[in-house]
Order: sequence, then C-alpha cells, then structure tokens
Amino acid sequence: MTTNSQSQAVTGPDIITFGETMALLMPSNGKGLEYSSELHSLFGGAESNVAIGVSRLGGKVGWFGRLGKDPMGRLIYKKIRGEGVDVSRAELTAEAPTGLMMREMIMGKTSVYYYRKNSAASQMSAKHLDEGYIAGAKILHITGITPALSESCKEAAFEAVRLARKHGVKVSFDPNLRLKLWGIDEARPVLLELAKLSDIFLPGLDELKLLYQTEDWDVIVGKLRELSAVSIVKGGENETYVVTKDSITAVPYFKAEQVVDTVGAGDGFCAGFLVGLSKEYDYAEAVRIGNLVGSLIVQTEGDWEGAPTWEQVDAILNDVKHIER
Repeated sequence: MTTNSQSQAVTGPDIITFGETMALLMPSNGKGLEYSSELHSLFGGAESNVAIGVSRLGGKVGWFGRLGKDPMGRLIYKKIRGEGVDVSRAELTAEAPTGLMMREMIMGKTSVYYYRKNSAASQMSAKHLDEGYIAGAKILHITGITPALSESCKEAAFEAVRLARKHGVKVSFDPNLRLKLWGIDEARPVLLELAKLSDIFLPGLDELKLLYQTEDWDVIVGKLRELSAVSIVKGGENETYVVTKDSITAVPYFKAEQVVDTVGAGDGFCAGFLVGLSKEYDYAEAVRIGNLVGSLIVQTEGDWEGAPTWEQVDAILNDVKHIER
C-alpha cells in the first residue's frame, strides 16, 4: 500500500474496499477444534470476500490492506490477486504478522476465535490511504470491522469515507457488528456515525435492533429514514428490505438447496448487490442479485469459495436449463 497525498484521481477499479484478511483454520472432519487433529488452511475477511465475489461476477474491483510478510500473508496476497482483484495498494510488511482466525461448527452452531491483536492489519492508519485511488472509484465499500481493530484503523475508515465524499465517490457501509472485537456501547456511536456518512447502508436486522436499542420495526424504519442513505436491511424472515424516505420494498430470498457454511453469506450478498448497482439496476433488482449470490455462497465450505460467476447468476435469474451432456 502506498501513501498518496495527491487529490488527482487515477484510473482504477470501479469498486474498492479495504480491511483485514486473515488466515483461517477449520477442522477437516466436522469435529470441534479441540478434538480435531487435521485442519483446513483457508483465508477470509469481510472486505476481501466482497472483492472476490465482485470479481467473480465480472466487476472491476480492488482490495487493499496490510498483511504480514509471512507464508500466510503471501498466500493470501497471491490468492486474492489470482481471483482478478486489484491488489496494487495492498502491503506485505515485516513489522507484524498476518492475523489468524479459527472456526468450528458444533451442533449446527458456528463459533469463531480470533488471533488478530497487533496484527499487520490492525496497524493500518490514514497514512496508508491513496487518495487518488479512492477518487478514481465509483463506490467505496467499507465495513464496521475495520474501525473495531484499533484507533488508527478507525481513523483510516473515517478518512477513507471523507476522501470518497470529497471526490463524489458513493460510500457503501456494512456495519458487520462483531461483538468479539468490541462491546456494543463502544461500537454503537461509531457505526451510527458511519451510517450517517454513507450513501448505502447495509445492516442486518439483528444489528439494527442492537444499534437502535429496540425490537420495534416501525421505530427502526423511522430511524433509518433519518439517514441520507438508502438502507438495505438483510435478515428479514423471508426477504431483504429496501428502505427509502418514502417506501419499503421487500425482495424475497432464494432458497438454498443445502446449507453447508453460513459464514460469508452477507459478504456474498454485498458483492451481488454492488455488481447489480454497477450494472445500473435499480435497488430492488440489485438486492435480488445479492439475495441469489448469498444463497449460493452458503452451499459451499469457506468464506468466499462458493462465489458464483455472472454467467451462473444470469442463468438462474433467467431460468436457463443446465445441459449435462
């Protein structure tokens, strides 16, 4: 990642995002971590999951962040680059290691354990932002995970939003509330402030109940309508909601044939939704694409491995029959 104080836009991806991507270890045999002698080595991070999803769908996308100059950092860098994501502003540093997360699923419930304190990504700051790179994009996508990592990461997130707004770049914000990283009382004011600064707000319904401290849907809608953003509310019983100043549109889910791994569903949704917007679909149709991508992601193990291509999505949307032979 390079520092660039120049305000002139550079030619680059239409959609950019940044944040921490970590090595991921998972049991290979369905046992809990405590009882498993074999682990799959994967990687994941909300923002890079979105970036890979966008790239698979044919979008021009860039991801940047800081990774340790270690085996997992180099693997992650090469894998993301290999998925067609621009990583020209990403950095491998010897100053700190790549973060690690471990995940297990026991009795249908997923548990994640983080080892990311003092990681390379947690040391990111506003000085690592390239203003010209941000200025050249159409959409900056951020999540609430980055400001939870450290004070300098929080400053970087707000500075990235400021730069985007300065240059007329739309800001997409998924709060991605992680209570293992910070408490709700610390997170609430930060996430609500980022929501106010965004053009597109992508919360889950459960997150909104915590952020607004109410279970009342009408109160939540009222709060969302105080924002300047269009709000896309994930996690309804059977649909995703598009909430604007004067309307609510419910967009039905796509049924998953099988659910293997639910982690990454929200990131897949964001990828599909953002690609839909980049193709100039209206919000409801972009949400429909997001719903479909999310339903496909959960049918494969891993955070991003099940991300579909645009051809696969288009075939399902248009009910194109698969010819096996």
